[in-house]
Amino acid sequence: MKKITKKHLSQMSKVPRLNLVNCVTGYKSANLIGTVSTEGILNVAVFSSVTHLGSEPPLLGFILRPTTVPRDTYKNLKEMGYFTVNHITEEMIADAHHTSSSYDEHISEFDKTNLEPEFIDNLKVPFVKGSPVQLLCKYVNEYKIEENDCIHIIASIETIYADEKLFHEDNWMQLDRGNVIAINGLDGYAVPKLADRFHYARPDKPSTSML
Repeated sequence: MKKITKKHLSQMSKVPRLNLVNCVTGYKSANLIGTVSTEGILNVAVFSSVTHLGSEPPLLGFILRPTTVPRDTYKNLKEMGYFTVNHITEEMIADAHHTSSSYDEHISEFDKTNLEPEFIDNLKVPFVKGSPVQLLCKYVNEYKIEENDCIHIIASIETIYADEKLFHEDNWMQLDRGNVIAINGLDGYAVPKLADRFHYARPDKPSTSML
């Protein structure tokens, strides 16, 4: 096994350190967050930090890097109060990754990629057409992470739109049926495949497969 200490990390140049630290925590969710400005300009950006926070009430969170530079997603969701979270499929990878480019706030990433906005139920905020799981979210709160000046956004899940083929009878969603991808580090994309699913774990009893 290769051993890398905190001291080794501090001595690395920026890019190798970024690559390493962003990979060691494992695969991350791959989502496109859609927002709209008060001027009506659509924004869509790739995020790898969306996480489940609770089911009752249904909450999720994601991390925003320091606002020392313009963050259109942050500005828009604070002003409008709503945003969308859209799962990325294998077919969307190149365009999804391109949304990480630093475009001027008056330029929509939808106009610079093959991603298409989709408007559902007369909502102003854009979803990403073709995404098998789309969430309408409402801004609830935020917490500044003092150690690195990042912001943890907390949001409620207001509406779920999802492809029916993903669902099992108990509402468990099998995401590989929708060709949903995961992010490996900063710039790697992987296609997960379901390996197994287990019944509720109980002490002193072996795990049993549901498949």
